[in-house]
Amino acid sequence: MSLSVYLENVRTKSPLIHNITNYVTVNDVANIILACGGSPIMADDPDDAYEITQICNGLNINIGTLNARTIPSMFRAGHKASELGHALLLDPVGAGASSRRTNTALDLMKEIKFDVIRGNSSEIKTLFMGSGNTHGVDASAVDAVNDSNLDSMIEFVKGFAKSYGSVIALTGAIDLVADSQRCYVIRNGRSEMGRITGTGCMLSGIMTAFIAANPEHKLDASAAAVCMMGLAGEIGYSYLQPGEGNATYRDRIINAIYNMTGEFLDEGAKYEIR
Repeated sequence: MSLSVYLENVRTKSPLIHNITNYVTVNDVANIILACGGSPIMADDPDDAYEITQICNGLNINIGTLNARTIPSMFRAGHKASELGHALLLDPVGAGASSRRTNTALDLMKEIKFDVIRGNSSEIKTLFMGSGNTHGVDASAVDAVNDSNLDSMIEFVKGFAKSYGSVIALTGAIDLVADSQRCYVIRNGRSEMGRITGTGCMLSGIMTAFIAANPEHKLDASAAAVCMMGLAGEIGYSYLQPGEGNATYRDRIINAIYNMTGEFLDEGAKYEIR
């Protein structure tokens, strides 16, 4: 099945996605979900989050700005979304950077069955090992996927996917999106995307919309979302003018998602399945 089908389903169904996400990127997450064809809603008060998640099709939990009020919201909404069979995604921002982030992510995984876990290489390794030591919210260079360690990293993400029973999306210069049997190796994107705060958060919002609209094809839909985000990064960069920087680049990425056609996604996606 071509990747365009998964995008078309998002735009046809327009799933309502509840985002308990971080305050740094909440506006960009809302806009990029709208751009891809979904509908965003944000609620992080415990009572409000519980009620709001009941009317949604998917829940995106992002731990980027944890506090004593939002952690209970994540658990309440997560349990309810799981009970209702909604699409569930965990973005463990900064797992390994502090014990609070690491333990919250691990506790969420113990209590709630996520369809997809998406993070950078350091965050994903931290969750797999149960502990980690990263610097901030960016992946450590020693954890990065490259051509020399590609085979071993494919086996790693497949193993994690098998042990947890969900899709694992490890994103970076080379993106790996895997279940226990298949791994998409994706080479879309540009390094300059790392100069924008929130490209990963935005991707998690898009992925939640894609798995909500394609519940029978979670791996392939997740890979389609990752390809689309990387391709949008390529398109957005090509339109940058002299004197423009990362603020404009962010807007151009969102615009590229808004204008993305299924045909262009199929033509521009760079991936192999291993």
